[in-house]
Amino acid sequence: PVVLVQIPMYNEREVYKLSIGAACALEWPSDRVVIQVLDDSTDPAVKDLVEIECQRWKGKGVNIKYEVRGNRKGYKAGALKEGLKHDYVQECEFIAMFDADFQPESDFLLRTVPFLVHNPDIALVQTRWKFVNSDECLLTRFQEMSLDYHFKFEQEAGSIVYSFFGFNGTAGVWRISAIDDAGGWKDRTTVEDMDLAVRTALKGWKFVYVGAVKVRSELPSTFKAYRFQQHRWSCGPANLFKKMLVEILESKKVSFWSKLHLLYDFFFVGKIAAHTVTFIYYCFAIPLSVFFPEIQIPLWGVVYVPTVITLCKALGSPR
Repeated sequence: PVVLVQIPMYNEREVYKLSIGAACALEWPSDRVVIQVLDDSTDPAVKDLVEIECQRWKGKGVNIKYEVRGNRKGYKAGALKEGLKHDYVQECEFIAMFDADFQPESDFLLRTVPFLVHNPDIALVQTRWKFVNSDECLLTRFQEMSLDYHFKFEQEAGSIVYSFFGFNGTAGVWRISAIDDAGGWKDRTTVEDMDLAVRTALKGWKFVYVGAVKVRSELPSTFKAYRFQQHRWSCGPANLFKKMLVEILESKKVSFWSKLHLLYDFFFVGKIAAHTVTFIYYCFAIPLSVFFPEIQIPLWGVVYVPTVITLCKALGSPR
């Protein structure tokens, strides 16, 4: 099948070469893959660098498209939606998506696309993240522990029992017809990946998680970047829950128990409670224990918090 590889970018001066190079090195027939770089950069110098890099790979025979928009409406969701409007996308059946700081191994498509080819009910193949800077500082080590727990026990468990689990926004392969069936990308919240995943699941599509396939990425190494990320991951699901509650309850293609599981397990415990509690712990407990050792706040809470959350999910799951 023809595969579209999308790389949305926004002023990615440090990593643009790595991500574009990794995408262009993917093992797949050259006439059956299209690399699409969606550049929303506002820095003209960065835009020039990205375009030059795309032209360099194009000169090597790679089918790469450099796409820019006149505005940044909808941000990432808007860029992905706009990218699907180009004529050459009509020939593509699947989309592999990578954020600009992700670098897949060369055999990524060979190990993921067959799941979609051989099972027409599958809409998404999600893979695992591998962190290249986990040892940079104490903050990145804590994040690695938390996210590894998420992938191993939430994503993998959901996939094994054929339950719903979310799209992580990158390092996944989608069936284009499933995206269209769900209504395409929407920019109504800051968690466009979660929004699409929920709408697709309500249409009866299935997801598969392949933990054996790992894609290199970077963790936020500054407290400011981490707080911004966790704020988005906490507020976005709450906003989406408010917007989709009625739609979930009125869905005709999923059972009552599946709806209950989605609302309680995925939204309330898995997203809103998990990220809120973790955010509070990281932002307040850990700094206090560093600057005021006499308070004796246990750092093992980094593991304890997600463990309690997972136990709550297990008790609440109808499966």
